[in-house]
Amino acid sequence: MKNKEYRIPFAGLKQGKHKFEFELDKTFFDSFDYYEFNEVALNLTVVLNRMSTVLEFEMEAIGTVNVNCDLTNEPFDQEIEANLELLVKFGEKFNDDDDEILIIPHGEHQVNIAQYVYEMIVLAVPLKRIHPGVLDGTMTSEALKKLEELQPKESKEKNEDNIDPRWDALKNLLTDK
Repeated sequence: MKNKEYRIPFAGLKQGKHKFEFELDKTFFDSFDYYEFNEVALNLTVVLNRMSTVLEFEMEAIGTVNVNCDLTNEPFDQEIEANLELLVKFGEKFNDDDDEILIIPHGEHQVNIAQYVYEMIVLAVPLKRIHPGVLDGTMTSEALKKLEELQPKESKEKNEDNIDPRWDALKNLLTDK
């Protein structure tokens, strides 16, 4: 089974909170066939609260993932901060249909959190990835110059005479009440 290092053994642990720490790099995401990140430097902290009938996991990942800008294709470090709470219960058979509740069979002695960590981090990355240099105007690149050239020009003067006369009937709808 892949990502064996993300199996949390709970069988020998006393009731209460237990802390686990991991460092995530690009190989973790490669194991899921996810290649959107150029580089990864994340610290993952997992706090397991063991109770008599359930296990509570609190996961937090902080760090950076290096991604390409959607506008310029320039790589940059995207800050990431992700949190996830997972409740593990015991039942007749394995069931991970619910995003926040995992049911594992009685007699299990460890939980593999790799899939949950993967999803937590991938979902924490913004959908639109824009280089900070683009946002503050300090970046210059050929792609940005080309985008600026191709940007539609706004008409500075609105000339009422150029409006298609067929639209005049619609204007009357707003005023005829």
